[in-house]
Amino acid sequence: MTYRWVEDELALNEVIDEILTAPRYAIDTEFHREKTYYPKLALVQLKWGSKTVLVDPLAVDPRGLGRLFASDVLAVFHAAQQDLEVLRHASLSAPQQIFDCQIAAGFLGYSTPSLATLVQSFKKISLSKGDRLTDWLRRPLTDQQCAYAADDVAHLLDLHDVLMLQLGELGRTVWVDDACADLVARPSGPGETNMAWLKLKESRSLKGPARGVAQAVGQWREERAMRSDSPPRRVMSDMALLGISQRIPKNIEELATTRGVDDRHLSSEFCKEIMAAIRLGAQSTVELPTHDLDDVEKWARPALTLMTAWIGELARRHRIDASLLATRSDITSFLRKAPDARLNTSWRATLVGDDLNRILSGTVGLSVAADGHLKLIEADRV
Repeated sequence: MTYRWVEDELALNEVIDEILTAPRYAIDTEFHREKTYYPKLALVQLKWGSKTVLVDPLAVDPRGLGRLFASDVLAVFHAAQQDLEVLRHASLSAPQQIFDCQIAAGFLGYSTPSLATLVQSFKKISLSKGDRLTDWLRRPLTDQQCAYAADDVAHLLDLHDVLMLQLGELGRTVWVDDACADLVARPSGPGETNMAWLKLKESRSLKGPARGVAQAVGQWREERAMRSDSPPRRVMSDMALLGISQRIPKNIEELATTRGVDDRHLSSEFCKEIMAAIRLGAQSTVELPTHDLDDVEKWARPALTLMTAWIGELARRHRIDASLLATRSDITSFLRKAPDARLNTSWRATLVGDDLNRILSGTVGLSVAADGHLKLIEADRV
């Protein structure tokens, strides 16, 4: 594949000017996040028409892509969620009009398919597994590495064509548009730092002051990691955080003998901050966040089980990834009769919501058919 390497502002602006005259473009990114808190954008691959470029964000400010992202030109991705997060951090923006081939394929019976799976299925081409584990931040990249990166966008526009054709035949293009719009609107990036302690596997077993200490020290670790752009576990291990939470050291000597704590944590700067967090947390009363179902009346919980089963049956019948039909949160919102419940709006209301309303009202029940699949039966026949 032929491609153009873009490493200066003038060339990037020329590329954007060209893409803005096109109806769509394919896009992918390469990034690393193993050694940092925030993802590091290493490469942006773009394809429109027959042209492909590799934009080097280490040489040219990726914020220059904002002009393209703000346009109405359709951005064609595969598995866009992480790409959107990375682009928002690096360029302060991301495409607003997107088509995600992975999401679209989910409406055609595929379950979170890889790009290689789709290319093989629709184009009968096997993608190279090549340089997936390359260091994309190292320069210069080899010709082989660049070719591998360019291959990630080589087939996206063709996939867009065939997916749109099949979606159109089934009347599901609006469904994909809605799902892609939901993805763009979904928050990305760091969450609330005071909730970081919940990433501990043992977080829900902590009680009383230990829970408050875990929250306070966990928040300190997260904010320190953000400031230094380091993974939180490099600032303090989970073992140390859990050990501090359970022991609640009262002084430096007790902190020093807590499992997982190392010399770095005993330096004057770290030690002062950690002890302050411990004292603050030990005085705090922290409640565990409720699950989606915690505030749903007990009578509704059996209904959720039935509804989940029926949604799985509908997904099988219509060859749709069940997670695209309804998430657990969607079902609980429906049960709470939330005014914005997605199962009562748009295409989901017809495909899913109407049946769920009948189940909830008791006018129909579920039965197992002779073939082992579920079916709805009228209440007077139950």
